[in-house]
Amino acid sequence: MGTIPHEITIDILGRLSVKDLLRFKCVSKPWCSSIEDPYFIKLHLSHSLKTNTNHSLILRHREYHFFSVNCDSLETTHILNHPFGEPKKSIQILGSCNGLLALVNHNDSIFLWNPSTRESQCSSPSIYIARSTYYGFGYDPISDDYKLVRMVQSCGLDDEYFHSEAKVYSLRSNCWRRIKDVCFYLKFSREFGFLANNALHWMVFRTPESRNKELVGFDLGSEEFRFLELPDCCLDEAFLIDIKAMGGDICLTATFRDFSNVDVWIMKEYGVKESWIKLISCYQPEFIPDSPFAVPLAVSKNGDKVLLFIAYKWCNWGSRSDNFVWYDLGSQRVEKVEIRGLPASFDVDLYVDSLVPLNSNALNDQQ
Repeated sequence: MGTIPHEITIDILGRLSVKDLLRFKCVSKPWCSSIEDPYFIKLHLSHSLKTNTNHSLILRHREYHFFSVNCDSLETTHILNHPFGEPKKSIQILGSCNGLLALVNHNDSIFLWNPSTRESQCSSPSIYIARSTYYGFGYDPISDDYKLVRMVQSCGLDDEYFHSEAKVYSLRSNCWRRIKDVCFYLKFSREFGFLANNALHWMVFRTPESRNKELVGFDLGSEEFRFLELPDCCLDEAFLIDIKAMGGDICLTATFRDFSNVDVWIMKEYGVKESWIKLISCYQPEFIPDSPFAVPLAVSKNGDKVLLFIAYKWCNWGSRSDNFVWYDLGSQRVEKVEIRGLPASFDVDLYVDSLVPLNSNALNDQQ
């Protein structure tokens, strides 16, 4: 019996889960070398992103416990041991990209973490205590580098003192550097940006007197900020607005304040132009009883369904079996998702299981 050609072996391995690949590294030295090869790591990640496979939900419970749920099965939760250890202090996910999570604790210490390989790396900046601190984490395909962004602003009484500062951390160079100051105002104590279309995005205020938030994007390649237009519903105070990324695009959810109507918009890029497309419009939707808030998380493999997280933001938290539903875009029907072992209360994010390394030497080897 002849040996399998290397190209076919790589193609087969590229379709497997990270969990299986980590086990198969023990099969032989050639397999271990192939799985650790930077080209294969990118190949495996690209296949996962294109086919919507090897994705997981990450749940944060009581501010410092983390669980994962495999999106291919959506059956049960698994405990994750984060790199901060067991201190019972608040830990938040400030961003997720290509299988890497950026975590920040109550002291603004930052860890980059790959929960699939269990690698982690501290990347905390010199701390400047500020009234407002905004974070973001993403990947720049031009420089093939992962970047953290930290913006801080402070002001004194009657705005007699004002300080604004923005810094970028490069995983490849393993250092922070200051960039030009931002052209907008941060009014909340801590906010996290989301990654879409190779840019980080936040809701900010254009002037100190502004009442309406606007969407600003930070291009990770050019490191320039620019404002983006929002759908007209964002100007209507009758709607509650939630904005994040889904499937690599900007996704905006507008929920009427009496919860009688939910609209979900997706921003699509056409060359240098962007356009908002309404993905879902539901009047008196059956999947939001008891005043919850529907948050789109992911699109199914064949693109005909959207996984929604029913966030009970304005209700008493409790153990529920209807936190997740599949929404069929064609029939507009919903299917409840039963996941075993859900904690009583949690917030949720999505990440792709990957082999992406964290040390800068490994990144430099990929060039």
